[in-house]
Amino acid sequence: MRNSSSNGLVNMNKRTLNLPEELIIQILLRLPVKSIVRFKCVCKSWLSLISDTHFAESNFKLAATTPTHKLLFIANSAPETRSVDLDHDALSLNSSASTTVKLNFLQLPPSSYSSLGIVGSCRGFLLLNCNANIFLWNPSTGVHNQIPCSPIASNVHAYLYGFGYDPSQDDYLVVLASYERNTADLLKHLEFFSLRANVWKEIEDTHYMNAGFYWNGCDPRVGSLLNNAIHWVAFHHDTVHESIDYELWEFRGLLSLWVHHEEDDTVNIWVMERYKVQSSWVITLVVSFSEIPTQYFSPICSRKNGDIVGTDGDKGLVKYNDKGQLLEHHSYDEYPYVSLAMYTESLLSLPVVGDRELAS
Repeated sequence: MRNSSSNGLVNMNKRTLNLPEELIIQILLRLPVKSIVRFKCVCKSWLSLISDTHFAESNFKLAATTPTHKLLFIANSAPETRSVDLDHDALSLNSSASTTVKLNFLQLPPSSYSSLGIVGSCRGFLLLNCNANIFLWNPSTGVHNQIPCSPIASNVHAYLYGFGYDPSQDDYLVVLASYERNTADLLKHLEFFSLRANVWKEIEDTHYMNAGFYWNGCDPRVGSLLNNAIHWVAFHHDTVHESIDYELWEFRGLLSLWVHHEEDDTVNIWVMERYKVQSSWVITLVVSFSEIPTQYFSPICSRKNGDIVGTDGDKGLVKYNDKGQLLEHHSYDEYPYVSLAMYTESLLSLPVVGDRELAS
């Protein structure tokens, strides 16, 4: 297909169709992001249209009603990732639902990829962390940007990450909670980075961080983004808490918490039926993982049809229906990965900081 000019003349097999420009725009807006990116090469007018920030925003808002969920796998030894369409019938990495995405922009030695983690997802962008180096990356378009290190990064250990978007300022924010190494008082810090301002700011009043709450586990916790707010799970020191696996996520459009119970091989899925109302937490589904060889299930997302997709805790994906019945289990022994996260496709770019253009 070839567009002969900007007025909507389209040549198909030597037959010319004269389409109104507005109709062409509406058609393009509803196409998958992967197709739209390819169509930048059709002609200069389409390149200009698709590269426009208003077009990207309109496409994202339209897609938000029925988003395409992608799951990104980062391998442990090479700058190559695999992206799987979670709304596809098959979850295999060898199916048409899987594509290869390059991470060459990181320019890391092979040994460093085992330390690369995904610590946030927002509006099609992923927040990557590797040995205290933080990057923003849109896997759909290749747009990326390195976040400068926090002024106190060299002397702290991060235990909470968050990544979100402030629509009032058209700004992406990275949140980092940390504590100082080798200090008797375990002094805590809470910082956020504004991409538009290109600066880290520390929130001085951190009394609530030292008010008897703690976070379970050694690995940093990643916040769950919902309703333009970032959420983490915290425990109070006065409560009895067993060492269990748990995580916040979004389930059927609601803030949800899944909890792993080894004693009966189940995962309980809780939802907050009324946002910010603590008493509205209820168990909405109990999923048994007794049929999975690894005896583990960690939910990642719920699909458009109600199916639940998650990992088996080792090297595979698992899919249940909305009744908690096992549908699929795929092991990926041939593709050992160190990190994975869900994202939605988007054409969005990052705000330009001063005169500095972001790479793609």
